Amino acid sequence: MPVIPPPAPTLPAAMLCDMDGTLVDTEHQWLDTVAGFLREQGLAATDAVLADFAGAPVDDAARRLVHGYGVRCDVTRTAARLDRDFTARVASGVTVQPGALRLLDRARALGVPAALVTASERHVADLVLRTLGAHRFALSVTSGEAPRGKPHPDPYLAAAAGLGVDPADCLAVEDTPTGAAAALAAGCRLLAIPSVPGIAAGPRTAVVASLEDVDLADFPFAHPN
Repeated sequence: MPVIPPPAPTLPAAMLCDMDGTLVDTEHQWLDTVAGFLREQGLAATDAVLADFAGAPVDDAARRLVHGYGVRCDVTRTAARLDRDFTARVASGVTVQPGALRLLDRARALGVPAALVTASERHVADLVLRTLGAHRFALSVTSGEAPRGKPHPDPYLAAAAGLGVDPADCLAVEDTPTGAAAALAAGCRLLAIPSVPGIAAGPRTAVVASLEDVDLADFPFAHPN
């Protein structure tokens, strides 16, 4: 019997990338922002508490702090404070994650469009795009630019629609359970580089330690499912 070779790899129709913690090391800046706010309120900022805020949009984080932790500010003031402090941290400089630019440039060379899909506000994303290079992205979706934010699928659905592709044909790149839930709910395949615990490998999820370990031309999900 002749040996039948495996099917040729099929590239994703698009690569939809989270920003904070995935492409740039800003997840820690965000969690430090939340931690500082909690401590000012006289509340504990343990790793277990902070994990609940990983990948969360500012407005969602503010609601959790007010309704779940009883901080002494209303939601609007809490959100404004978090946004101000986080933006200041990002404006002071961000570090690009190892392998991030190589992955984006590899996607571009292969003809795979990339979109930025972030829970951060537009003004924060625009600051980061100066470092990443806006030319590396066909479009970006930020907080408030989809009907609902992560962990709902809306941001990923919006990005896929903007690129004119089926979400099931897209590869999402995420680092938090919140973002992973959004990508999977949208129907995307998922590449996870966890910054906090909570993402498990599965039929549509590959987990790696670093973006340096990834080549889109030889990705575990390259073969049709």
